[in-house]
Amino acid sequence: MKVLPFIHEGLGNSSYMVQATPDSALLIDPDRSIERYVKEAEGLGLRIAAVLETHLHADFATGSRELLARTGVEPHASRAGGVLFAHHAVQPGDEFLVEGSRVRVIGSPGHTPEHVSYVIEAPRREAPALFSGGSLIVGGAARTDLVSPDLTERLTRDQYRTLKGAFSNLPDETLLYPTHGGGSFCSVGGGSERTSTLGRERQTNPLLRFDDEDEFVSWFPKTFPGAPDYFFKMRPINQAGPRLRSEIKDPKSLSPEEFRAVAEQALVVDVRTVGEYQRAHIEGSLSIGFRPSFATWLGWVVELNTPLLFVLGETSLARVVEESLLVGQENFAGWLEGGIAAWERAGLPLRETRSAEPAEARRLLVNGAVALDVRELSEFAAGHLANAVNVPLGSLAKESVAIPSGVPLIAYCGHGERSATAVSLLERRGIAGINLDGGYEAWARASL
Repeated sequence: MKVLPFIHEGLGNSSYMVQATPDSALLIDPDRSIERYVKEAEGLGLRIAAVLETHLHADFATGSRELLARTGVEPHASRAGGVLFAHHAVQPGDEFLVEGSRVRVIGSPGHTPEHVSYVIEAPRREAPALFSGGSLIVGGAARTDLVSPDLTERLTRDQYRTLKGAFSNLPDETLLYPTHGGGSFCSVGGGSERTSTLGRERQTNPLLRFDDEDEFVSWFPKTFPGAPDYFFKMRPINQAGPRLRSEIKDPKSLSPEEFRAVAEQALVVDVRTVGEYQRAHIEGSLSIGFRPSFATWLGWVVELNTPLLFVLGETSLARVVEESLLVGQENFAGWLEGGIAAWERAGLPLRETRSAEPAEARRLLVNGAVALDVRELSEFAAGHLANAVNVPLGSLAKESVAIPSGVPLIAYCGHGERSATAVSLLERRGIAGINLDGGYEAWARASL
């Protein structure tokens, strides 16, 4: 079998195309951006013969319903998940053939209650492939707190039992292909490697060393990173099946005057680079520079169904729309034709964001400014500016979060991109913020 990974670096996830025969393929955990799967299959002369879902995803909209509409292939999904669109319901212990390859379904609850994993074995003799979703990842496992608080303990106990026994009958040479990986807010543990073997995980994965269930249940949830707000809304969307792309209107091209009028009832999202935004932007616009983590932050700091207007730079509208759809953002109000240059030519007002190099920021801090660290708690704990206030970016978007007032605020993150979003959020609340150029890394390089 040939296994082709499709990696989304920003989400920290992989989906897979398995070439089962010379002319057929299986897809595992496809996301909503299905064109890449379809084009890859067409380029290799493959027919998509089956789609396998390990669980109801929290971090991205599934592509299974879109693939069903495109190819007619009904996905296989856990019966316990209650999927509402056409599918093949599977449960632990099931076995079936796809183009001669045997697929076995293993119950692996924990990350979600309905979670299953798939073992695919080719007709010829070779190592089996385990597609484990979030039940076992390289160096860790996926978190257990994304369904509801009252289920976290039960799911953590399920996760312990999954780790201890679900895959115990599989040989060490079994190839491990998880959906979640390093960089995913769904994951705990894991580094840059995305695939492994069961033998290697049995030797090195720290979660497999626990022999006391209660100890694991007490410890594991304490390791979870912050969870994007949209995670808690994706499960029912994926259960019902995301809307088809043909049902969603594309953003309209708007002149500066039209854009300004629509902006009274919509949110302006500026996807240009930090430097471009800081030099000139529309007042009240939200800075989320287009980069691998764009979708995550758009989903985290913007409520679903918010009407969105886009200010583009070098990034194509199609890419911005595709990444927005990935996290369930579908309400597109328009985009600014001609960009900021057209806005400026129309004589409409622009704002500038102040930024500071590390040396200047230090002078401001000595004179009473407050450092606002918008990184995650684990990053803050590993090292931060003296006397900094830690408010992770995802929390900063909430109006109820208290922000120091009456003093200049110097926002910083790792490199300056999240803090640019933070400063734009502060501006929307009427608070002036200063972005630390280069973030904490630049501060550390300056030996301050």
